[in-house]
Amino acid sequence: MEFKEPFMSTFIQSYFIALGVLLGGALIGGLGAFMSEQPPLATIFRLAGKLKIWALVAAIGGTFDAFYSFERGIFLGQTKDIFKQFLLIISAMGGAQTGWKIIEWFTQEHLT
Repeated sequence: MEFKEPFMSTFIQSYFIALGVLLGGALIGGLGAFMSEQPPLATIFRLAGKLKIWALVAAIGGTFDAFYSFERGIFLGQTKDIFKQFLLIISAMGGAQTGWKIIEWFTQEHLT
């Protein structure tokens, strides 16, 4: 028997997982830069740009589940699965973009 989570909770979790991956990865990376005598704010800004795609992948649970949902939607006629997966990707992108904006605001690197 397969347990399915309600879509709305998965949608919200997708947003916050992407946000957490981006913020956590960039801030902890900045701590590592500080400990190795590198400029921490510049490193945080650079890492946030590199982590955006990984935050998206982590939030949607890996790429194979997304492709399987698209396959079901296309070949089995389950268009509801395609739409749900599309919304989850949009939610994860929103979380990653929110994290990017917070890092951009925090570091003020875009002003230099």
